[in-house]
Amino acid sequence: MLRPLNIRLLLCLLPLAGCQRFESRPLDPVKSAARLEKRGFEDPGLREFIQEQPGHSEWPPTNWDFASLTLVAFYYHPSLDVSRAQWATARAAEKTAAGRKNPVLTLVPGMSVNPPQGLSPWIPLGSVDLPIETAGKRKKRQEQAGYLSESTRLNIQTAAWQVRSNLRSALLEWRFQQQRLELLDRQLALQGQIVQLLEQRLAAGAASPFEVTTARAARLRIEADAADARQRFAAAQVLLADSLGVTTLALSSIEIAASEPAMALNSEKLMSSQARELALQARSDIRAALAEYAASEAALRLEIARQYPDLHFNPGYQFDEGEHKWTLGLSLELPMLNRNEGPIAEAEARRREVAARFEALQAKVITEIDSAAKSFRALSEQSKRNQTLLELQRRQEAALQTALTAGGADRL
Repeated sequence: MLRPLNIRLLLCLLPLAGCQRFESRPLDPVKSAARLEKRGFEDPGLREFIQEQPGHSEWPPTNWDFASLTLVAFYYHPSLDVSRAQWATARAAEKTAAGRKNPVLTLVPGMSVNPPQGLSPWIPLGSVDLPIETAGKRKKRQEQAGYLSESTRLNIQTAAWQVRSNLRSALLEWRFQQQRLELLDRQLALQGQIVQLLEQRLAAGAASPFEVTTARAARLRIEADAADARQRFAAAQVLLADSLGVTTLALSSIEIAASEPAMALNSEKLMSSQARELALQARSDIRAALAEYAASEAALRLEIARQYPDLHFNPGYQFDEGEHKWTLGLSLELPMLNRNEGPIAEAEARRREVAARFEALQAKVITEIDSAAKSFRALSEQSKRNQTLLELQRRQEAALQTALTAGGADRL
C-alpha cells in the first residue's frame, strides 16, 4: 500500500513521463552527396508531385517545356528546402511564444536538533510559485511570432519566384548557345565548301591565292567561334542543371522542348502606374518586409509591457514540530532601478532598422522597374531593327536564288 508521501512524490514526478527524448540525427556527407547525385527525372516522388499539378497528367512528358521544368525546380531546388525549413522553425517559435510559465515547487526539509519532549523534530517546508503574466505579454509574444512566421512564409514565395526566374534565364541562355553552336557548325560546313570551290578555281587559274588564303582564314575564325560556342553551351548546360537542382548527367537524359511560345507582352500595361504600384506594394518580398516590420512593432509593444512586473502567488505549507502551518504569499519585482529602458531602446532601434531596410527594398524595386522599362524599350527597338535587317537579307537571298536559277550567278 502506498503511503501518502509516496503518492505525493509520484504526483510530482508524473509530468516528467510526458517529456520528449533526444533523438540523434547526425549528418552523413557521403550519403547526402550520393542522394544529391541520384536526383533525376525518373524519381517516383517527382512523378507524383508533377502529376498532382493541373494539366500535367502525362508521364513522362514528350518534351520537357518551361512549365514542367519549373515544377522540377520547385521539387528539387535546395533554396526552397531552406525556405521551407525556415518557415517550419518560425512555426515552432509560435508554439514557444504561446507557452505558459510553469509553476515552481520548492521543498525545504528541516529538523530541530532539540525539540521539546514528545514533539516531532521535523519541520519540513513546501511552497508553490504560481507565476501570472501581466499586461498581455503572452498575447504580444504570439503576435510577434505570428508576424515573423508570416514573413518567412512569404519568403518561400520569393524564393520560388527567384527559382522560376533563374530557370527561365538559364533555359533561354541554353537555347541561345545551342542555336548559336548549330548555326556555327552549319557556317563552318559552308565555309569549307567555299574553300574547296576556291581551291578548285585556283587550280584552274580562275582565282588568286589571296582569295583562297582569305577564305581559309575565315574558316579558321569560324572554327574558333565554334569552339567558343561549345564551351559556352557546356557552361549553359551546367547553369541549367543548377537552376533545376539536378546534375548535368540527369539533364542529358531528357528531351527539352525546342522552343517556347512567345510571351504576349502588353507594353502599356507593363509600363503603367498600376503595374508600378502593384510591384511596390504586393510583391512577396515587399509583403514579407511589411510582416517583419509588424513583428518589430509587436516586439516593441512586448518590451514596453515588460515594464510591468509579473505577479507570483506563493502558497506554502510547513509541518512545524507537530503543528500544521499554511501560508499564502504574493511577490513581484519592484521596478525601481530598472524599468526595462535598455530592451525598449533596442526594440525601437530595431524597428527603425527594419523600416530603413523596407525603404531600401522599395528603392531597389523602383530601380529594377526603371531599369527593366528602359531595357524593354531598347530591346523592342533593337528587335524591330533586327526584323527589318532579316527581311532585307531574305530579299537578297531570294534575288540571288533567282539569279542562280536563271544562270546569272554561280554557286559561290
